[in-house]
Order: sequence, then structure tokens, then C-alpha cells
Amino acid sequence: MEHTLEIGDAPLRIEQVVEASTSAGGLRLTPAARDRIRRGREHLRKLLEGGARIYAVNTGVGGNIKFHLNGEETAQLQGNLLRHLSCGTGDPLPEPLVRAAMILRIATFARGSSGVREELVDGLLALYGAGIVPVVPRYGSVGASGDLIPSAYMGRTLLGWGEAFYRGARVPAAEALARAGLAPLTFAPKEAVALVNGTTVMTAAAAHLWVEAWRVLRGMLAAAALAVEAMEAPADPYAPWVQEAKGHPGQEAAAAFVRGLLAGSAYVTPSPMQTAYSLRCPPQGLGVAWESLETARPVIEREINSANDNPLIDPDTGRLYQAGNFYGGHIARWLDVCKLDLAMVANWGNALMALLVDDRFNRGLPPNLAPRPGLNSGFKGMQLSATSLTCAVRQLAGPSTIHSLPTEQYNQDVVSLGMHAAVSALDALRCARDLTAIVLITATQAVDLRGGPERLGQGSRRVYETVRTHAPFLEADQPLEEEVAALSRRLATEGVA
Repeated sequence: MEHTLEIGDAPLRIEQVVEASTSAGGLRLTPAARDRIRRGREHLRKLLEGGARIYAVNTGVGGNIKFHLNGEETAQLQGNLLRHLSCGTGDPLPEPLVRAAMILRIATFARGSSGVREELVDGLLALYGAGIVPVVPRYGSVGASGDLIPSAYMGRTLLGWGEAFYRGARVPAAEALARAGLAPLTFAPKEAVALVNGTTVMTAAAAHLWVEAWRVLRGMLAAAALAVEAMEAPADPYAPWVQEAKGHPGQEAAAAFVRGLLAGSAYVTPSPMQTAYSLRCPPQGLGVAWESLETARPVIEREINSANDNPLIDPDTGRLYQAGNFYGGHIARWLDVCKLDLAMVANWGNALMALLVDDRFNRGLPPNLAPRPGLNSGFKGMQLSATSLTCAVRQLAGPSTIHSLPTEQYNQDVVSLGMHAAVSALDALRCARDLTAIVLITATQAVDLRGGPERLGQGSRRVYETVRTHAPFLEADQPLEEEVAALSRRLATEGVA
């Protein structure tokens, strides 16, 4: 039986969001959340009946706030908000990411501070439960009033507008709703802006990136462990005393992870020789990324569980706040940091690759790890591909957040560019993941040429076996693209260590 994720009582964890978005499980709104939603909506109703002038409810949006709208115009505004934002470009975002964004919008509404009706939240729950995934383009958000354009593509699906993925096909949203037995909704005042205002999509991307970045980092540390063994290098650089003498928790954790892989290895040597940094310094170099991911958890989870739209209503007091929680600064900054961490991982992979394939440095292994070099080029092409991927990650690592430009009538005069950071981080992650797959395949080849898996450490042996299920030993030159792709998919979904 598929797990049902409850929203509304306990704060959501990153893993819960990602797992739910990649499975066929359902969502359930708790009674307490429903009560908050009803109270928030009732407060909004009373404010409107009392003649309150409320931004984006009975006024224009952004720089058009100066225009007051009558009752008929207030109703028309709901559709117009989604119409004018339907101008995104680029390939669709991955379906699991969009599903995660739907979860996060429901989590925001569960706070009761958005002033939406219970029926709107039930509409999102039904959409999610039916497996209807809005088609959302990559580009359009500047991450200031939140992810306006991508969120509009999600919201308009409830109206039967645009396109959606349904049962493996890309179809008109109206068709998807009809096939699923759902009727299009009609939005009440405030609901369109509540759907589009917020950090929903960039935070969904951050959650997925966080989970997968851990798998890539552990995969590269596993490749380093295999390389240590294939090079018969000493394990002293990973000793606990060395890490404690420096004191950084990420370094200590990365070293402990590698020690666990090397435990019982007959390849590592007690020799006092000093090896290249790529074999000696992963705790100091990649431990930075480990620590960065650890410290990112509370940042991402606070955003997941936040009230991040505008205006906001306190469901307890009824007070209305017109503020800026839609600004994606915290998530955007972490996404930029994530790109830097991925670039460090890529640099390490490129260095390990160079060490393993070059007979000047690989301690007696054949050039390019080819059993019959000269006739065969072995892993020469794999090194070229690894270097290309490293360069791509480094180019993508440039920060997005510093490139703010004023837009939207100078209302959005400073923007976070969180979705720009997200899409470039997603691209960097894919390149780093493919690179990690290449280095893992190369390291297992080196292990086999050194003497085989029997002398590997307990953890390294499991990594070796996982890699070998996707990529057999290379006896002679052959295409390796399928092996790289298969192992990369494994890294994305489960990891190797």
C-alpha cells in the first residue's frame, strides 16, 4: 500500500517531500490544517465585506496597485493573473520537481495565512492524487514575487488551461481533468495570487537537488576510496586523529565515510609515502561540501514549511500583512552555494581520473587502463568526457543571485533569481552525476587491473559490485555511453554507497 503524506501538523522534511513526489502515494490535509484554512478565509471575507482595500484582491498587481477594482473586476482578475503570466519558455521542468512544488503549495496553504478556500486546496489535492502534473517551463521566474510564471502554469491546470502530463502523455489540461473525472475550478478572490506568489518551485528544486547532491557526493567519495585501493595508497590521511586535529565536522564526517568503505582492505598500505592530493585530501576538500549540505537542511526545510506568499492573514487574529515573504533570497543563495560545491566535486573527479589513467602516476597500471594499450585506447575517451563535464560544471557554478535586475515597473527592483540558480544547479548536478559515474567505472577498472575485488574493503566491495552490475570490465575498446548512463541513473535514484 502506498504511503500517504500528511500535511498540516508536523513540519515536512526534505526527504518526505522528495519521496512523495517520486512515488504514487497520496496526500492528506489534517483536520487542524483545514480549520486554519477556514479561519483564514473567513477573516478575508470579513475584511472584504468591511470595504478593505487589499493588494491583488481588489487592486491591480505589482506596479498596478494604484488601480482599485470593483466586484466584477475582482472576479476577472483571477483569470487575468494567470493569463498574463503564461509566457514561460524552455523545456518542461521534471515531473517529480513539479509534483514537489504542488506539495509545497499545499503546505503553504495549510498554514491558513493565504486566505484561500478549502475547495482550492482540495482541488490541488485531487490534481495530485489523480497523477496530473502541469507542464511547467524552465524559464520565466526572477524569484522575487516568488516563482510567478512557473507557479501560474501549475495554477492554471486547475482551471483546465494549458497542458499537463497524464498517464505518460502530454495532453491538454482540460482533457486530463476530464479523463481523471475532475471538474475545472473557478477561483475566488485572492486565490490566483495565492497560487502564483511564493518560493514554491525554487524550493522544490532545492529539495530534489539536496537529496541527489548527497548521492553524488557520496559517490565521488566512494570513487576516491576505490582509487586509494587501486593505487595501494596509505589510509593514514583518513585517520580520526588527523580530522580531529583540524576540527571541521564535515571533514570528520567525510573521512569517517571513506574509512567505513576501506575497512578490512588489503590494498591500503601502512607506508608513510605521501600521495597526490586527490588521494590524500578528500576529507579536507570534499568535507566542505558535506558540511555545506548538512547546514543547508534547516534552510530548505524552513522554506518548505513557510508562509511565503503575499498578502498574508493571521488566521488567529485576522490581521492582514502586506509584506515580502515571497522573496527567495535564502533558497537562491543556497542554490548558488550548491553549484560551487558541485564544482568542487567535479574538480576532484577530474583529478582522480587523471591520476588513474596516466601511467606516469598510476603506479604500474597500463596507460588509460587498457589491457592491450596501443591497439586499445581504453579510458582515454572517458577522460576526455570527464574533463568536458568538469568544465561544464565549473562554468555553471557562477552565482545567479548577484545578477539582479529591476523589473515590473520598478516594483520588483531587487530580485533573487532563485529559479535561475535552480535551473543552472540542476544542469550542474546532471553533469556532476555523469562525471561521478565515469570516475566510478574508471576506478573499478583500475581495481581489476591491480588484482581484483577480493582485497577491497567491505564497503568498497559493495560499491564495486554495484558499479559492475552496470559496467563490466573493459577488455577491449567499445562504446561506454550506455554504461555511464545506467550508472548515472543509479546515482540519481539510489546512490552507490
